[in-house]
Amino acid sequence: METEDLATYDELTRKIIGCCFEVHNILGPGFLEKIYVNALKIKLQQKGIFFETEKEFIVKFENTIIGKFRCDLLVENKVIVELKSVTGYQPKLFQNQLISYLRASKIKTGLLINFGNTSCEIKRLSV
Repeated sequence: METEDLATYDELTRKIIGCCFEVHNILGPGFLEKIYVNALKIKLQQKGIFFETEKEFIVKFENTIIGKFRCDLLVENKVIVELKSVTGYQPKLFQNQLISYLRASKIKTGLLINFGNTSCEIKRLSV
């Protein structure tokens, strides 16, 4: 990835993360994942950030379609955002899921956001 592209991605992920912290500061932990998705959509719209919800991607194996998946949010066609609302330790399964989504979609960057604890937890993953 070129330096200019990297700076653009870093700025975009910074904006998304800022929106996530705003949502968590207002709502706190304890709600279902869908509540946080809806709140984050409002924050992204307020900041003028383009996104798609439940974006569907096709998964291929040896040039054969073997299935589909949907990510929570695809932001600016550059960042997959997966939201969780899990109390306590976040299973490694969530990171593996996001990495699989990134590989299958050919998107380079993803954010795994957990709203379930007293502080908002964010992991930035790249492939």
